[in-house]
Amino acid sequence: MAARIPADDTQALNAKEAAKATNGGAGNRAPKKGDAAAECSGESDDDADDHVTNAPGAAGDGEASKKKKRKNRPRKKKNKAPTAQTDPPSVLMSQLFPNKSYPKGEEVEYKDDNLYRTTNEEKRYLDNLNSDYLADFRQAAETHRQVRQWAQKNIKPGQTLTEIANGVEDSVRRLVGHDGLTEGDAHVAGMGFPLGLNLDEIAAHFSPNAGDKTVLQQSNVMKVDIGVHVNGRIVDSAFTMSFDPKYDNLLNAVKDASNTGIREAGIDVRLGELGGYIQEAMESYELELDGKVYPIKPIRNITGHNILHYSIHGSKAVPSILTDDDTKMEEGDVFAIEPFGSTGNGRVYDQGEVSHYALSGDAPTNVQLRLSSAKSVLNAIKKNFGTLPFCRRYLDRIGQEKYLLGLNHLVKSGIVEDYPPLVDKKGSYTAQFEHTVLLRPTVKEVVSRGDDY
Repeated sequence: MAARIPADDTQALNAKEAAKATNGGAGNRAPKKGDAAAECSGESDDDADDHVTNAPGAAGDGEASKKKKRKNRPRKKKNKAPTAQTDPPSVLMSQLFPNKSYPKGEEVEYKDDNLYRTTNEEKRYLDNLNSDYLADFRQAAETHRQVRQWAQKNIKPGQTLTEIANGVEDSVRRLVGHDGLTEGDAHVAGMGFPLGLNLDEIAAHFSPNAGDKTVLQQSNVMKVDIGVHVNGRIVDSAFTMSFDPKYDNLLNAVKDASNTGIREAGIDVRLGELGGYIQEAMESYELELDGKVYPIKPIRNITGHNILHYSIHGSKAVPSILTDDDTKMEEGDVFAIEPFGSTGNGRVYDQGEVSHYALSGDAPTNVQLRLSSAKSVLNAIKKNFGTLPFCRRYLDRIGQEKYLLGLNHLVKSGIVEDYPPLVDKKGSYTAQFEHTVLLRPTVKEVVSRGDDY
């Protein structure tokens, strides 16, 4: 989920000033998809043959002993645990991975002065203390991998964005076992933020509202930004889809920039310098469209960010350009590294109908709400989403009605923050690739890494 830099900052951009963040800001060893219907097997429980002798004086005394007839008992059926995911995804992660044995992400050793961490006994001890924390992240990441790989195979031009959003989000909810329809259930596990489906010049923060009829076209370049959380541990990872190979170099540029940022990230790395590595990688590409060559520019005023418990944005920002921010990455930090590239201006603006919202982190506590609808929707937000971002479709799902006036009142009062779509110039194309990176005491774990990106 990217962070936005204020629009009035036009020169040397300091990533510390990033004020907003995109609500979508991104299967390693994932089980193969297949039929997950339970199989049955069992062993016969028939008793061994028993021999009986007639009692003395009884009828038939002296006759040969007769075998007791063998009883034909029904075989017991033992249900095997599912070993593969269905299509569409529906098997719980907890069934596929008993005892919380979720796959690790890509583990990368630290380098230079931090290389010692890999074998240091104290650091290994600290790492082992984080087992529950890591299990939640890895469950969320494996859910992300399995859902996105299904989405990559099944999203096609001609589908509506609403159809795509419902398919992805419902799959996430099924796999974590929380449909979010009862009070507080979405706060336990589910979507970490609304699914971002951002077309062409729209870089971030678009998700279809109720009634949206937008249809995915063959010519579109779509950023798919998925957030999954388990117990407030949010995995934020995004990819870009196009259906025409002429856009490949745009996607390759941003993927290279993302991987460069991940490679150079680590404990004690300065964020401003990290942005310089990302910028250099992205600007080495260009894109030819219809006979015209476009330089691929990093989008300067949206950034990556650190992730906190139940909060998609922390106070640290990962820029896509070189800045003078000397803030350091630290042990225990969790980062979403998500550069955006564009054929346009390389700068985005708020434009379009709002779908993304979140409770403000510094909301005033003494505001008197005059509208009953504002009080009602605020109560629903707190009980169901807490500090997690949400969208209007999520309010619709939990039965909220006629809430828009009240929701807008909460925004004007500073209690809820809205996140309009972030858009580059019309006719341009933007792309995004993103991963969540855990800076563990011993290694850097790219927890959302998969075979796809």
